[in-house]
Amino acid sequence: MNLSKSKYLRGLQCDKSLWLDKNKPQLRNEKDKQSESLFETGNKVGDLAKEFFPNGIEIKFDASSFDGMVNKTNELIGNGTEVIYEAAFKKDGMFVMIDILVRNGSKWDMYEVKGSTSAKEKSGAIKKHYLNDASVQWFVSSNTIELNRAYIMHLNNKYVRNGDLKIKELFTPVDITDLLKSQQDMIKENILHFIEVLNNEMPDIDIGTHCNSPYKCDFTSHCWKHIPKKNPIFSLSYGKKKAWELYKKGILSLDDIPDDIKFTDKRSAFHVKHHKSQEKKIDKLKIKEFLNSIQYPINFFDFETFQNAIPRFDQQRSYAQMPFQYSLHILHEDGRLEHKEFLGNEDKDPRYNLAIQMLKDITDTGSIIAYNKGFEKGKIRDLAELFEEISGNLLALNERFIDLADPFDKKYYYHPKFNGKYSIKIVLPTLFPDDDTLDYKKLGSIQNGGDAMDTFANLHLLKDKSKRDVIRKDLLAYCKLDTFAMVKIWERLHQVVEETNL
Repeated sequence: MNLSKSKYLRGLQCDKSLWLDKNKPQLRNEKDKQSESLFETGNKVGDLAKEFFPNGIEIKFDASSFDGMVNKTNELIGNGTEVIYEAAFKKDGMFVMIDILVRNGSKWDMYEVKGSTSAKEKSGAIKKHYLNDASVQWFVSSNTIELNRAYIMHLNNKYVRNGDLKIKELFTPVDITDLLKSQQDMIKENILHFIEVLNNEMPDIDIGTHCNSPYKCDFTSHCWKHIPKKNPIFSLSYGKKKAWELYKKGILSLDDIPDDIKFTDKRSAFHVKHHKSQEKKIDKLKIKEFLNSIQYPINFFDFETFQNAIPRFDQQRSYAQMPFQYSLHILHEDGRLEHKEFLGNEDKDPRYNLAIQMLKDITDTGSIIAYNKGFEKGKIRDLAELFEEISGNLLALNERFIDLADPFDKKYYYHPKFNGKYSIKIVLPTLFPDDDTLDYKKLGSIQNGGDAMDTFANLHLLKDKSKRDVIRKDLLAYCKLDTFAMVKIWERLHQVVEETNL
């Protein structure tokens, strides 16, 4: 039986996932856009990394003939080829493909390409799943060739594009050879174990943190089906560790938490208390103080950003969040509400035109309201650093920001249906449950920030102009709803205060 590297890594994460992948693939989750986007990004980065070692020969993937791929690899090794892309090897039932193989005298160096900007954890250690990945490559290929060094090659997030891409600066190789050698003895043992798993009954493995580490398993819809969809224990806000402790005691829902359970995290305790009582918490005095800090004309403002693994424009880093769109609702003291917006040209760097237009559209005086203002302020700081001639005007905007999330984050206004969270996507439908004009699900192809980010990042690749126009309209509609939603939330807070004589 052949065991691919991907199946080996799946087995390291969970025996049950490995078994399901072979025996019950129909139980797999539906593919999500984020997974597809990450896969496409990985392919693009991998293709570009080949330019680090140009003029190599690629082994074309052939699912019907792994042996043919191995034979082609051996042929290239034997005829003196210096660089091989996707070199294929087999050993002990394991099949692997090495991203880049480079001849180094009589030996070879192997490079595994990753689309991330680091090969290390925050602790400084090499990411375990990267090490596991490369260790298998070394184990299998060393049966055929003599290896010299092994590298993880990742994107360099300190590289700033200026003109043509400099491939040698865009990628950073990290030597992991010594770490790989220390793992070789256990690989064969793992392979034998996984083959045994695949040939027996489904393993009895409960859900756990391994379901999402290092990757989200694609069988969670099956394995997690016993978890209630309404008020699951894992919706416990800010208390994932506590949630797992309660789950191991057989508690599957927030409704089932005994009264004698103690929470050291105050936010989790607050969440559970108000969930059980189903009581709102409204501190009208604090809400009034918050509203009194806002000055007319009120600028309700929201950015959308995109990111590229491979920088497209000058003064861009890998995965830098690039603002390409904003929506602005301006509420004047006389009650007049006007809307302004900007959506960049997907074929050009949108940042300068966005910054200039934003300075024209936002009023010279009055508050600027955002939901989680740190994001907007951070993007404005980035623009100020990039465009020195207007940096003063841009940074002056940041002095006027007020965060509309504050009354909900600080629990001046709390509803049990918030489930301990306070994002606008939770607060809005709770405050306005029957208003279709405020329902993101009623929008077109863009219904959340992830949709906007991924769609704009790839919009320049779409050749059909009419389809581009439709998508641009959907982008504008989505961002416009973000700021209109803020207007409605602001109005609701005023209604709460006006119900009293404060």
